[in-house]
Amino acid sequence: MGSRGLPPLLLVLLNCCTSSSTQVVATPAAATPAVTKEDLNSTKATPTTLQPSQSPRTPGTPRAPERSGPRPTPVADVAALCVCDLLPAQCDVNCCCDPDCSPADFSVFSACSVPVVTGDRQFCSQKAALYSMNLTADPPHRDFKLIDQINPSIFCIHISNYKPALSFANPEVPDENNFDRLMRTSGGFTLSAESAVPSTATSDGPQPTKYEYGAPLQTAGASSGSFLKLPSPLTSSLCADQNPAAFLVSQAFECSRRVDIEQCEGMEALSMAHYSSPAILRVPNSTTQVSIKIQSVMYRSLNHTLTQLEGHGVLRPSLVSTGQDRLCSNVVLQVKYSLLYTATGQIHEAGLSLVLGTLSSAVSLLQQKFEIHFIQHGTKPVPLSGNPGYRVGLPLAAGFQPQKGSGIIQTTNRQGQFTILRSTSQQDCLASEGLRTPVLFGYNVQSGCQLRLTGTIPCGLLAQKVQDLLRGQAFPNYVAAFGNSRAQDVHDWVPVHFVTYSSNMKGSCQLPVALGIEVKWTKYGSLLNPQARIVNVTAQLVSVPEPLPGPERTVVISTAVTFVDVSAPAEAGFRAPPTINARLPFSFFFPFV
Repeated sequence: MGSRGLPPLLLVLLNCCTSSSTQVVATPAAATPAVTKEDLNSTKATPTTLQPSQSPRTPGTPRAPERSGPRPTPVADVAALCVCDLLPAQCDVNCCCDPDCSPADFSVFSACSVPVVTGDRQFCSQKAALYSMNLTADPPHRDFKLIDQINPSIFCIHISNYKPALSFANPEVPDENNFDRLMRTSGGFTLSAESAVPSTATSDGPQPTKYEYGAPLQTAGASSGSFLKLPSPLTSSLCADQNPAAFLVSQAFECSRRVDIEQCEGMEALSMAHYSSPAILRVPNSTTQVSIKIQSVMYRSLNHTLTQLEGHGVLRPSLVSTGQDRLCSNVVLQVKYSLLYTATGQIHEAGLSLVLGTLSSAVSLLQQKFEIHFIQHGTKPVPLSGNPGYRVGLPLAAGFQPQKGSGIIQTTNRQGQFTILRSTSQQDCLASEGLRTPVLFGYNVQSGCQLRLTGTIPCGLLAQKVQDLLRGQAFPNYVAAFGNSRAQDVHDWVPVHFVTYSSNMKGSCQLPVALGIEVKWTKYGSLLNPQARIVNVTAQLVSVPEPLPGPERTVVISTAVTFVDVSAPAEAGFRAPPTINARLPFSFFFPFV
């Protein structure tokens, strides 16, 4: 009676929901296996099939597609598989599927190490071999059953019509008889990077408006697949000239090249123009080009002395004869690209630095070096205090760690990261307030000033003022262990230990008067080229009782920085002498002993 008052639209929606719910219930029922009990005490293989329950189909609903054919027979028989059979022609302990085990061996088993052996678990229905031990029987024996298991997952393979996918195909091994045929089938191979990089000029999609990380740098050329080349070793130490340079990927390679002294003038890889002539596209697939400017050219002679060439043009290899020997001059030995890019992914400027040299006829394998690095436009390189160890006279690198586990925060002013009070000619602390001098590695410094007090000033306010004067506005809590320590490498930074010393007088106000900074460093690395490494930094704040009140009082404030070398003395190491572990026979000295 209640349905008579419902609107016609609501009745239609109720009928649709009822039809949909009927279909949803029918689908899981077809995939839910019926639970049956199996007798595990039987020693006979009894195949059992768990059939899905059928659900009535609502009239008007489409019938589920029927199986087009049976599933191919698996290549592996689960009844013959035994993953715990490790010993050939011997019975493995507790391996119930081992065919080498006899009933006498089964009687001493405690359990089955592998109770279930199944095939491919991705199929909806699969064979399974069940192994168990009947320990209540006399004597105990093994039980084996072969059943059809139903995969409870709704994402399973119901029908497999591709029989080769059930096993691995044996690849055809190339030999002298089939090598040519396999080469024709595979279409050959190439080491050219131009064919491996798809051309974007002819694609229908949107053209990129900037270079992305790892994208090859395009150059102006007749074809759209021209890129800036950076030779590198491939499968051997020989140079492969088809390696494209990638955006923001700084690389450095060293490879060798076979040269013939008689043909050096015609080899492009030895010519300076080969590396300076390409024009890089500002953005991919654009018409704006960025020419490569030659920044410096160094010439290395046969005795390895370097000379900078001024006012030069593009030099080409030249073959000259000197007596019986023939030399080829102006040969490219080192190439270094410096690319300036913007934050929008565009190439702003390109520079080239070269090292030329002379090649003699006695050299048949030429060593060349190639390098490329990227610098963002509008940024300045961060100066270092050493690489890696500190250099004497350079400021200490210091910073803060806002929270545990985070990186180190540094100021952009390298001279203001770790500072002390600067002495002035007036020796007035209030006049020189804010004037600081950086702590330079290896320099022991002592500075100070005088603080003149007039009238009555609260001791607490005065103590805080003097402490701020000694420590400065931003006293760091971490110092870099090396001159080139990175901010994200927290393990390469040394914490600053701050210690306060005060008098034992109770009830008196303590006034800070001195700050002593002790930096301990050691020599790190090889004895031939030791590197300075900071191992400990301690800041000691010394406080004294407040001076007696008076009309005018003077307090001397001082700071001191001391560097202490804690390097252990080098000891010469010698290899341990060999020990002879020889035993003489018992009757060796018979009849004397």
